[in-house]
This record gives sequence, C-alpha cells and structure tokens, in this order.
Amino acid sequence: MRYLIIADVHANLEALETVLTAAEGSWDRALVLGDLVGYGASPNEVIDAICALKPAAIIRGNHDKAACGLEDGSNFNHVARAAATWTSEILTPDNRAYLRELPSGPAAIDDRVEICHGAPFDEDHYIFDADDAVRGLSAASRPVCLFAHTHLPVVFHYENEMFDGYVPDVTDRHPVEVQTDSRYLINVGSVGQPRDGDPRAAYGIYDSDQPTVFLYRVAYPVDGAQRRILAAGLPASLANRLAVGR
Repeated sequence: MRYLIIADVHANLEALETVLTAAEGSWDRALVLGDLVGYGASPNEVIDAICALKPAAIIRGNHDKAACGLEDGSNFNHVARAAATWTSEILTPDNRAYLRELPSGPAAIDDRVEICHGAPFDEDHYIFDADDAVRGLSAASRPVCLFAHTHLPVVFHYENEMFDGYVPDVTDRHPVEVQTDSRYLINVGSVGQPRDGDPRAAYGIYDSDQPTVFLYRVAYPVDGAQRRILAAGLPASLANRLAVGR
C-alpha cells in the first residue's frame, strides 16, 4: 500500500493542488496530519479537496480546533489569531462541523506506522529538539511515527540504544528506508506553509511494501496564494512569508 502524507496545508489551495498533481498515480490512500486551515485564504476549498480524497486516516491540528471553536486561540500570536477569527467567520456550517468532528491523534495506520499532529504524547506539543524526540519515540506505539506541526522536515532515528536526527536534503525526493528493530519520528514538512527557508510545498509517500518513507518538494504558484491572502484582507505578513518559506 502506498500512502500520500499531507500535513499543515493551512488553507493554501494552490500548494495542495500542486501536490496532488505531482503525486498523481503514486499513491493509493491518503493520510492527513492536521491543520487543514489557518493562515491561508482558501479554508472551504481545502477542506472540500481533502474530503474528496477520502483519507484512510485524518487527525486535527491546533488551527483546526481554533477555527471551529473547540479552542479560542488565546495561545496564538496576534497574526495567527486574526487568521483563525477570519477562518471561523468564513467557514461553511458543514465544514465547521467537519473540523469539529476530526479526531485527535495519534492514530495507528498499520503494524508499523502511526500518525500524530504534534507529538504522540500531546497533540499540540512541538517536537524540535532531541529531548522531545526521544520522549516522542518512547511514547509512540508503532516503530514509525509520522508527525507534523513544526512545518520542518526532519528525521529522528533510534537503533541499538543510539539516537540521531537529521534534516533531509530534499532536492526533489529523499527516501528514508525503515529498518527492522529501529524506531523513527519523521516529519515530511508542510504542504501550505514551509518554514525551513524553502518555499516549495512538502509532502511524503509511505510505501508499506518496501518499507520506505519518501519525502518530496515541489514548486507551486506562490503568487496565486499570496493574492488570495491579500484580497481576503488577511495580514500581509502571511502572504510575504510564503515567498521565503518562513
């Protein structure tokens, strides 16, 4: 089975459409790791597109919770809070209900892989450093945990009591071969708002038969997403950051 891995779309329709076009024919089922909305100007369109994929598994992110009223966004910075408020006002009733019904992670996919948004021990926790990664590896119920939330592609690996982590160099594709008796935390990066200095959309493919997780990057029409943000009256910084991947 080949799974398309989508995370942190953040209402960026241009990025999502480009990823789906680039990945066409290379996957069987989709895994969606949360934050469908927030920041971007196409929340309803993105939710509709995700629903059309009929994901094998989908979990919520913190921006999804804020947009549908499950949380108030009080821990967001002022730009993120403004985007969450705007998103809440523009969501259709059906899409608001859809976000409210999204389950929290983690969610098991098969005997080898599970998904979460933030961390296996807390859906809103950011995994940035080795301490958090080791804690996440210990908490995960499967050898491979695919996570999101940070918008940063990274691979953490534990084998024979040895821990390491690295930032993958993804020119267009980077394979991570899953070894027996090893444990992994893998973030494929953000579809709609990368923050590693590379503005290209990020996504992944998990091939359970190999087994391998492939990380991909693909250029999308950033200017189109920027125009939507500005036309919606959202903060200009949300448009500007897309061009620099920050």
